[in-house]
Amino acid sequence: MTSPDAQLLAQELSAATLRLRSRLDSLSTCSGVPDPRTLSPQHIASLLAELRQAGEWIRSAPSHRPPQLQHALDQYRTLVERLRELMPRIHTTLLAERDRMEQERARVSSAAAWARRSRETL
Repeated sequence: MTSPDAQLLAQELSAATLRLRSRLDSLSTCSGVPDPRTLSPQHIASLLAELRQAGEWIRSAPSHRPPQLQHALDQYRTLVERLRELMPRIHTTLLAERDRMEQERARVSSAAAWARRSRETL
């Protein structure tokens, strides 16, 4: 028989797994490359918060793991491994987005300087 603590932990971990799966699915496109529009600071913060909370639950898990808890841990581990595989692509996507934003900032800055010079010559 599973203890109430182990049963509750398994339920919490299963719920965290569903939320993590949803967040990971929203990050990935058909090509497997993360969409920069879904990589908002809020999205990343919620993903990290979910991982931290699940980490606390896992650290509090009893050494003897009933089958229900072990199953929940295995499902969670699978998603964390998926996230680990996605991390290099997320990093590359964020670097490319940063470069794009810096180029856009330079373009706007250049246009503003041109507009100031144009007004000065009139």
